[in-house]
This record gives sequence, structure tokens and C-alpha cells, in this order.
Amino acid sequence: MADRLLSVKNLGVTFGNRTILRQLSFEVYCGDCLAVIGPNGAGKTMLLKALQHLIPCQGEVQWSQEARLGYVPQSVAADRHLPLRVRELLAAKAKVLHLADQEMDQVSSELSLSPEFLSAGIGTLSGGQFQKVLIAFALLGRPNVLLFDEPTASLDELTEERIYELVHQLQSQKGITLILVSHDLSVVYRYASQVLCLSKAKVCMGPPKEIMTPETLEELYGAPPKYYRHAEEH
Repeated sequence: MADRLLSVKNLGVTFGNRTILRQLSFEVYCGDCLAVIGPNGAGKTMLLKALQHLIPCQGEVQWSQEARLGYVPQSVAADRHLPLRVRELLAAKAKVLHLADQEMDQVSSELSLSPEFLSAGIGTLSGGQFQKVLIAFALLGRPNVLLFDEPTASLDELTEERIYELVHQLQSQKGITLILVSHDLSVVYRYASQVLCLSKAKVCMGPPKEIMTPETLEELYGAPPKYYRHAEEH
């Protein structure tokens, strides 16, 4: 049996009089790709923050001692017009973590970040390029768990596909465990080993084929969403 990396028991998140998450329990094991889906306002982003102890919550979030977390947020509240180059941004985190220069070079090589790319100003990057920088930033320090909060929400379809292929490659080649919030059900079908469905009406977890039925998706989203099937079922 795979090693357990995360145990969540009776997790609750409340802001004022509003309950975001209530009595949520689940486990994540080494090598899992857990996709978190649900309608807007279901608490997907709050869940990722609670897992990192970034917000107050009730219940228990217990990571194994071997877990090293990396986080790719949905957006970054930073001025991309600052005169900051990609290499300088990555070097700043490497310095904080006391990493050798070789590690930054290795991460750049793994993500195919060329010297020209590393010398580019942050403000000159496309959405997809900036997303690769955020992934590189998250990979510094050699995490074995990556948390992604809709990493392609503002990207075009082709760029989105490339980013998800990169994420899948990281998992398959490096054995990284993924916890991924995604709005794209086709991506969830292709890459997820487990799906956690969040909504006020229903919370469930299991393999994509068992959980993501038309009936469950309609119950989650309140209307029939576009339904994707596994390629092998065609």
C-alpha cells in the first residue's frame, strides 16, 4: 500500500457567519493526483489554503514528515511591471532557501527555461510563460507535493494543454504527488487518480470513472455540464 502523505479529518472553514467547508475528511497517498472540482464558491481555493495552514480552520490537517510542499496559486498579487527578470525572481527564493546555484539551474533545465527566457523581464511574458515561472518557483526546494489552484484558468486552450502536459510530466518522471483544482473535466479524466467533489449539496471522493457520472456532475453544478468520456471508452 502506498504511503499516506496527508490525512484530513473533519476540516471546517468559516468566515464570519458563512461556512465554506464543513466536516471534510479525506486522505492523499504518495503518487496520487487528486483533482478538486466543484462550482464557484464551493471552497476549492480555501481548501488549498487550509491544507497549507494559511487560514484559520477547524479539524485536523496532518502531513507526513516526508511531505515537502510547493504551491502554484491561481493568480499572484504582484506588479508585473516591476523591472525584475525571471532569473532574479528565482534567485531570490533560492537565496531564502539557501539553495545552491546548481539547483536553480537544474529546475530551469527541467522546465526548458532557456538563458534568453531567464533574462526576460517578468512584464514581457505571456500568460503561459508566466505560469511556467510560477511552476519553477514552486519547484525550488525539491517539493514532493505540488498544490495547483486552477493553474491555467486565464490561458488559451493550447497553452492550457501544454501546462497540464508539463504538470503530468513532472508527476510521472519525478513521482510528485499532485493536488489540483481544475475547472476542465477532460483534464481531470486524463490525469487524476482521485477526484474530490465539493459543493454545498454533495461532497464525494473516488476514482474519476466512479465519481464523475452525469448524475453527480449535474448535482454538483446545478445544470448538465459538458460531459467528457475516457478516450478508451470511445
